[in-house]
Amino acid sequence: MSRKPMVRPGGRSARVQESVHRAVRDLMAESGREALTVPQVAARAGVTPSTVYRRWGDLQELLSDVAVERLRPEAPPEDHGSLAADLAAWAELFLDEMASPAGRSYIRDALLGDPDGSNAGQCSAYAAEQISAVLARATDRGEAAPEVETVIDGVVAPIMYRILFRPTGIDDEYARLLVTEVLASNGGEDR
Repeated sequence: MSRKPMVRPGGRSARVQESVHRAVRDLMAESGREALTVPQVAARAGVTPSTVYRRWGDLQELLSDVAVERLRPEAPPEDHGSLAADLAAWAELFLDEMASPAGRSYIRDALLGDPDGSNAGQCSAYAAEQISAVLARATDRGEAAPEVETVIDGVVAPIMYRILFRPTGIDDEYARLLVTEVLASNGGEDR
């Protein structure tokens, strides 16, 4: 079963991807995820079911692809003037988005239709890119910044674990605590 490349395709391929993704989102909004079928999606998108099967393999892989696209950040992290403030604001936003009902659904879909792990890797890359931007900005200001992987391990991983397996008690305060701990282990916080 072939999978589409993670880079955004151009031309007809981009149009097919966009129309199929839009059809999935529209049909889910109209009749729910449980009622969704590949033939319905194909008809709404104006393509044949074989086009969908050839490109995505099955409905779950299509839903996974749509989820990964929906999990892509829409903007760079905001600048709040310091590493601690920037990272805390980013972590709170990340937690809010991922822990929302839509976020949880996208996470499940991204993982369930991901036989080779590429979609999970893409979601991880989105977080790493956002964290890199925060850390680069801090470094440019002369602040000591941890490594990206340190933030992934100390902030992102616990948030994702809690969302997936222990969803109670996760809030903005929890996100800020994780950031404080990561920065403290990096040699202290710059506030």
